Amino acid sequence: MDLFWTIVVILVILWLVGFIALPGLGALIHILLVIALIVIVYRLVTGKNVVTGK
Repeated sequence: MDLFWTIVVILVILWLVGFIALPGLGALIHILLVIALIVIVYRLVTGKNVVTGK
């Protein structure tokens, strides 16, 4: 579970850096984060483990 939160924190930091420093890349990272959140919510709703996929 620690690895999951580490990845989340890194993605959020990269998104903030991209949003501030490189507006074009910030939008791309924002879209990827939204897709990742949709996948996580889908897995939670269907009962699959978010981390392991089982």
